[in-house]
Amino acid sequence: MKSPKRLQSLIDEGLIDTVVRQLMSGKEAMVYVVRCGEETRCAKVYKEATQRSFRQAVDYTENRKVKNTRQARAMAKGTRFGRQAQEAAWQSAEVDALYRLAAAGVRVPKPHNFHDGVLLMELVTDAHGDAAPRLNDVAFAPDEARIHHQALLREVVRMLCAGVVHGDLSEFNILLAADGPVIIDLPQAVDAAGNNHAQRMLLRDVDNLRGFFGGFAPELLRTEFGAEIWDLYERGALHTEAVLTGRFERKTGPADVGSVLREIDDARAEDAARRLRLATAA
Repeated sequence: MKSPKRLQSLIDEGLIDTVVRQLMSGKEAMVYVVRCGEETRCAKVYKEATQRSFRQAVDYTENRKVKNTRQARAMAKGTRFGRQAQEAAWQSAEVDALYRLAAAGVRVPKPHNFHDGVLLMELVTDAHGDAAPRLNDVAFAPDEARIHHQALLREVVRMLCAGVVHGDLSEFNILLAADGPVIIDLPQAVDAAGNNHAQRMLLRDVDNLRGFFGGFAPELLRTEFGAEIWDLYERGALHTEAVLTGRFERKTGPADVGSVLREIDDARAEDAARRLRLATAA
């Protein structure tokens, strides 16, 4: 196929030999299958901020580091330079998270390069060597659902042990590779210790897994893995080999009405986004 303009600089630099085909178009990027020497990889081309449907919410960007105070001031003021710096920080957040998580042994695509707004990384494949499907495109037997659910909980724990919360984890950004699920799409990943919304995001990520796999294995709908994982993390007792039960006894006390209302708003927004994704996929 004809090479997209955004990939031409990688071809000129010798990072890509040929563009095979477009793999997908998402809310934040276009993804292409490319050839690099003897290897087939994928190139994620980030869309301009004005073309993306996913907003860089303050909850996600809280406490993200920038290169210098000039950039920070410009981003706060919303100047043109500030918007460019914010866009660059948003893109590099995924790159940083991928390298960090890959080093921690989390099942994410192996990153190879980041050049001119394009992330070059491993192409995740199925048993036939084709691009792996997303979970939402696959139906599971109950036993399969339980196995994949447990595998992904281990990945969530491994991520949290590495100090990262995905922040937007669902069946739409997990691929089913030949050897199991692989987590993708990390530009909204947050620092678990440095973001005040990390707990809420972790619980939502785990709830999304419970809701999806619970559709195939209904007993999973009664589990409380998210609360259990975060409780272990807060107590400094979480490690990659932690044994999870799915049970959690909540402490009683005065109700935080503001927090409850925020959770309701988040749930409504997530449901609306999920319905939109389903309608788009259909």
